[in-house]
Amino acid sequence: MSNLRLNLGCGLRHLEGYLNVDKFGNPDLKLDLETFPWPWDDNSVSEIKLIHVLEHLGEQTETYFKIFQEMYRICHPQASIHIIVPHHRHDDFVHDPTHVRAITPNGLNLFSQKLNQQWQTQGCANSPLGLYLDIDFELTKTSLVPSEVWYERYPNQKQNLQLLLQESALYNNLIKEVEMVLVVIK
Repeated sequence: MSNLRLNLGCGLRHLEGYLNVDKFGNPDLKLDLETFPWPWDDNSVSEIKLIHVLEHLGEQTETYFKIFQEMYRICHPQASIHIIVPHHRHDDFVHDPTHVRAITPNGLNLFSQKLNQQWQTQGCANSPLGLYLDIDFELTKTSLVPSEVWYERYPNQKQNLQLLLQESALYNNLIKEVEMVLVVIK
């Protein structure tokens, strides 16, 4: 099984041990990630990093879906996809005109066939994208990175995740980033 690791949309962040890929700049491989098919073989990738990239891709829903289909195709079973995005309720997301799509844990869960089947059994209205697109990802990790505003507002509550979630439902700019890991299920 191949051990190819991709740093997609690398920008100036080149990572050692990864094939650094971007449409711009001086990557190892210049590639527009919104053109398909991608140049890697089926089941050839063990890890993908998308560090502040996914929110820039897939303005058109079909393009966004195709990106996930391509990641699924090129990744081998149990490959991991590490995603870091600005929180959708932080000004870093809102003010950048190149951000075309909010990326959330709940949105990524729509690509899980296990959850899709559970929701169908329960009669939920969630879009079963994993089943529709014939892909399957499991969200195995979600970490929230609090902002400076959070630390200033709650200096004695830095580790209180419940309070952070509760307050961020009311106020913007408390969570700066979301870090997530998807695992490919094949």
